[in-house]
Amino acid sequence: MHMISKLIIDKTNTTPEVVLDPEKRIFKITGESRPSDVREFYDQIILWLIDFRQEFTKASDLKDPIDFSFNLEYFNSSSAKLILDICKVLASLKLGGYNVTINWCYDKEDIDMLEVGKELSSIVKVPFEYIKTGVV
Repeated sequence: MHMISKLIIDKTNTTPEVVLDPEKRIFKITGESRPSDVREFYDQIILWLIDFRQEFTKASDLKDPIDFSFNLEYFNSSSAKLILDICKVLASLKLGGYNVTINWCYDKEDIDMLEVGKELSSIVKVPFEYIKTGVV
């Protein structure tokens, strides 16, 4: 399989950490998302995922697991649309029969973030796994 290269974006004060590493099977977006240019930030991620989907569907067994984790403390409304677009790409793999799990992490005190995850799951018609963080 031609392995697509990994995409790593370091966390800043306004952007989340992004780790998309197919070799190590790590797929996660972590932190706060309020970039000044939301399109510029997220387009690279969406394009990577589309390329990954094409390579993955050409060369992978349906059973190969993909665990994609969102662990966002905060994201603004501009980021929400692009996060939804990421979920749509992941959902297309899941609905295509691939073993995809979308993990939606939320702080136990942040019920609003849990509700956002449920809404995104409903829109893309794929169940998410909800992981409560901040548990002692």
